[in-house]
Amino acid sequence: MPKNTNKSLGLLALAGVVPYQEKPNEEFMNADQREHFKKILDAWRLQLREEVDRTVSHMQDEAANFPDPVDRAAQEEEFSLELRTRDRERKLIKKIEKTLQLIEEDEFGFCKSCDIEIGIRRLEARPTADLCIECKTLQEIKERQMAG
Repeated sequence: MPKNTNKSLGLLALAGVVPYQEKPNEEFMNADQREHFKKILDAWRLQLREEVDRTVSHMQDEAANFPDPVDRAAQEEEFSLELRTRDRERKLIKKIEKTLQLIEEDEFGFCKSCDIEIGIRRLEARPTADLCIECKTLQEIKERQMAG
């Protein structure tokens, strides 16, 4: 009889780390779970840093002084988009590092607003989440009301 694998169950790996399989009556945010999310965050941070390195190399390799103003403008626009993307990723790296610190301080996985468990599946989808789904929904509603 074939052994069930995460692939056969249709589970997707985040940052190359297979989703956590909860055990019956397991305590929330135990050492195994904290280690699991630490692996995800470390792998994600590494991927983002590699992207930064690729961007720097790409921009150095592709930098040319085009005599045609249209070509030069197109290249500058491409570089501008890449730099904006890298800036968002730089902010995400900081958030990942903050989350890793929360794991070290044993404060990861609980809503910073109401202190309830955020939940394994939500953390699998968004490992840097610091609000439970209810508090996040309420925050988004308030933000929309303030903007509109």
